[in-house]
Amino acid sequence: MRILFTGGGTGGHIMPIISVARELNKLSSKIELHYIGPKSSFKLTGQENFKNHSIAAGKMRRYFAWQNFIDLPFKIPFSFLQSFFALLLIRPKLVFSKGGTGSLPVTYCARILRIPVFMHESDVAPGLSNKITSRWAKKIFVAFEKTEYFDQSKTIVVGNPIRKELLGGDKEEAIKFFNLTSQKPIILISGGSSGATAINEFILVVLNKLLQNYEVIHVSGPSNYKAVNIESKAILSNKPLEKYYHLYEFLNQVQLKNAYTIADIVVSRAGASNIFEIAAVGKPAILIPLPSSASNHQLKNAYQYAKSGAAIVIEQESLSLNYFLEKIDSVISKSEKMKEAALGFAKPDAAEKIASEILNFKF
Repeated sequence: MRILFTGGGTGGHIMPIISVARELNKLSSKIELHYIGPKSSFKLTGQENFKNHSIAAGKMRRYFAWQNFIDLPFKIPFSFLQSFFALLLIRPKLVFSKGGTGSLPVTYCARILRIPVFMHESDVAPGLSNKITSRWAKKIFVAFEKTEYFDQSKTIVVGNPIRKELLGGDKEEAIKFFNLTSQKPIILISGGSSGATAINEFILVVLNKLLQNYEVIHVSGPSNYKAVNIESKAILSNKPLEKYYHLYEFLNQVQLKNAYTIADIVVSRAGASNIFEIAAVGKPAILIPLPSSASNHQLKNAYQYAKSGAAIVIEQESLSLNYFLEKIDSVISKSEKMKEAALGFAKPDAAEKIASEILNFKF
């Protein structure tokens, strides 16, 4: 059975695709996996057993940008042609779309060729590609119960597919790898796969005060690491608090798993992947939504998750030293209740449910 996946633009699109693909391989040995999307996604899909096919993958920007003069008249029409002929060549039984860059040409051509389309939406506020694809999708999987826009008769709430490999970390390994003193509660701070400049800059402002009561694992992102490393050393050099600060540009899967296990609190952006990973490992969270996210989806994600009692939301423009430290203390004081709420919200079997629906679909 050939299953074709599409979607791209960020790790938030690709990692759920990989999670579903892994579950399909567990459930059946007779699956052939294909992926169509931008070449930038091949860094991740190339590590799995996908047969990769690239398309031009132009982007429909609903704001002024010079790239629109290339993408709208040239790249996007060409991507529809590429997708049509790729589908004729691959002849998949089903197309699974995660939305994002390059997915719409593939799902539209699947519609023309009468190939069933399944799709998944991670956010409370769907992206444009998924809004359009939902009109002909056979099944629509969503992460949040109150996802906007979609036809409820076709919608199935499954959560967001996460990497199960992030569950079950080892505290002793974490202590050794991160060189932790374990003398204070531990905060894991991350802005996502590419980091978050505003969060990094704010953490540097509050660093001295924060380290008085907490030990910090800070994942800055590769693009911000050099600047954060230089400034943090200037702030902490030869000071007693230096041993409580552990800066990393990136954590691989094993390192992140162990960081989640050892952390008492997670401070993060509010992408769906971040939220559902934090929930699955049962950690209290402080979420700082990205203000510029499309359709304000991170803010909506954050507040819907916070309703479960598992997280506190701090909007970026509200970040201040005293307010932030007050919220950290508040989370620590009710961490047990927040852990229970996180685990109650979590849906770690999302990828397995989607894979089962694909395999059991009556073609």
